[in-house]
Amino acid sequence: MVPPGDLFGTIPIAIAVFLVAGIAFSLHGILLMRRVFGLVLMGRRSYRFDKPHVRLWNAIYIVVGQARVLRSVSWRRMDMAGIGHALIFWAFLSFNLGYVLLKFGDSVWRDLSRTVLGDSGLRIFASYLDVYAGLLLIVLVWALARRWLAKPHRLSFDLTRSGETIFVIGMEVGLMILWLLTEAMYVASGGAGPLAEVPLGKWGGNLLADAGFSTGLATSLQGLFWWMHLLMILGFAVYIPFSKHMHIVASPLNAFLRRLEPMGTLEPIRDLETVESFGAGRIQDFTWKELLDGYACAVCGRCTDVCPASATGKVLSPMHLVENIKEYLSEHGPNILDGEPVEVPVIGGANPVQAIWDCVTCGACVEECPVSVEHIDSIVDMRRHLVMEKAEMPEQAMTALQSMEQRGHPWRGTTFSRTDWTKGLEVKTIVEEPDPEVLFWVGCTGALEQRSQAVPRSMVAVLKAAGVKFAILGDEETCSGDPARRLGNEYLYQIMAQQNIETFKKHKVQRIVTICPHCFNTIKNEYPQFGGEFEVLHYAEFVEELIRDGRLKVLRTIDTTVAYHDSCYLGRHNGVYDPPRTIAKAIPGLKLLEMAPHHREKGFCCGAGGGHLWMEEEGTRISHRRTEHFLATGARKIGVSCPYCLQMMTEGIAAKGAEKEHEAVDLLELLAESVSSDSEPEKALTDD
Repeated sequence: MVPPGDLFGTIPIAIAVFLVAGIAFSLHGILLMRRVFGLVLMGRRSYRFDKPHVRLWNAIYIVVGQARVLRSVSWRRMDMAGIGHALIFWAFLSFNLGYVLLKFGDSVWRDLSRTVLGDSGLRIFASYLDVYAGLLLIVLVWALARRWLAKPHRLSFDLTRSGETIFVIGMEVGLMILWLLTEAMYVASGGAGPLAEVPLGKWGGNLLADAGFSTGLATSLQGLFWWMHLLMILGFAVYIPFSKHMHIVASPLNAFLRRLEPMGTLEPIRDLETVESFGAGRIQDFTWKELLDGYACAVCGRCTDVCPASATGKVLSPMHLVENIKEYLSEHGPNILDGEPVEVPVIGGANPVQAIWDCVTCGACVEECPVSVEHIDSIVDMRRHLVMEKAEMPEQAMTALQSMEQRGHPWRGTTFSRTDWTKGLEVKTIVEEPDPEVLFWVGCTGALEQRSQAVPRSMVAVLKAAGVKFAILGDEETCSGDPARRLGNEYLYQIMAQQNIETFKKHKVQRIVTICPHCFNTIKNEYPQFGGEFEVLHYAEFVEELIRDGRLKVLRTIDTTVAYHDSCYLGRHNGVYDPPRTIAKAIPGLKLLEMAPHHREKGFCCGAGGGHLWMEEEGTRISHRRTEHFLATGARKIGVSCPYCLQMMTEGIAAKGAEKEHEAVDLLELLAESVSSDSEPEKALTDD
């Protein structure tokens, strides 16, 4: 794209471009600071600058590489949106480089692009942009048609189909048309050199010349289109801080600042005794990262599309929740900075209270987000404010929290003790076995809920079959604190965590094995925040290790079909997908089925996380929707590796009236049967 001559024949092109671009980019910077970053910095500090090399790679991989966008591409579902978005984003990068060299560079210093690239390099680069401009026009028209004609569910919201979207796509179409027209006019005006040899521009220019288009008119139009293109670019730069397309600027920074710990890790409230307020009740109570999330959001609807609460008709929409916080910040932030009172609350105003309690903290939204928005952090911070500042929460949540305070577990009304499940098993406590290979952490549900007690009993059978020297805490065990933290009572969580850490250290515990992914996540990822550094394994990882080392011998065939359900806190939150499948595949006769497409990273929650195991659920139960996924596989059993999931899926199967033909089992129960040396015939273990 060759720059035209002097503006109006008198103002040197270099000076004209420098002045216009300088004004536009100055406005862009001022608006970014006043409307975006100045407001984001109102938030609480959140240290996210450790391991800069890892963070830089995250930004490159996620944003430049469009890794999460392309991951959503599905040939089976004919979902090509990821490819389309990646092409648009890579065009943004490519043409920005083109603007620097061909637009601004060549204007200020004639033939800068040729000096930098050489004739051959310039010809290749300009031809690449030329062809890309034509391709991008097709992609943009497809994007418009998909959004307003095909209307996939995630783009069916008013927020995703706003007039602003049409305006921005229209601007992008205009930029590409002007790029191609400028090239064609340059060729038609008799231009020569590498920039006259681009495919589409050369074809268009020759077509105009053959039609008798005058070189004088072509020269004038080339200058007009060149300036129109430049002004549109600069206008878009000034417009960005006002628009949802701010995500172009914010998303690389958001990816750089994303959590490096496993997804299931929540940040603690530090200095609980001296902090002025708990949680996020005001906009300035959110962290920098939580406020930046709103500006990084691309309003693509992916998070809401995979949210189990949204899928079952709840109030919560992760996309709207994040966008509502951003809109609140944009509208009221300047007034707050000026010290003016704001009447509209964040909770109950910007976001409905019910939406905050609908979340099951499954992480599907965070996993799906292409720009590293961390929805759960904002939700839990608002819960902390409701619970710790205002004592407002669902009645069932209050009951569970009170039980944890008074009894050390959330199972109010249980008649079992911490060790009743061990009757007849000869299980030693750590006092009786002070130097075990592993400490078996049973968890509240495994110890105190009747159906779930079969799981720790099965674990004992497996450990004994493998010759593992183990012990339990017995009556010294108390809740890990996970439900308290997810429900918003950070104070109670920290008390429980510190109590357990002291117990572990007192007994010099080194290695812990859990049956509950929620306990696993909390002890492994969150106890280190308070000095609790231990090696923590979920039973699936430990048993896989036993099988791999030849310590566990599978003896019996179990003739059944099992559809495996990924626990959110084992899978998405901690990346443990293969070990449970290794266990299932090690059992002779067992046929393992997947609940595709709702499996592994895209697994669908059972509905129990975030404290919801102890809360009533409005409308369609998430567990019932997941049960439908299971029944559609035709499998006899649904296999789980979490006591929460076991509870929910057992109830879901019963609610569907399918308990005679189907059942929910923990993989440990199947494995315990298979490693048993009982002489009972194998056929007694089949489903027939």
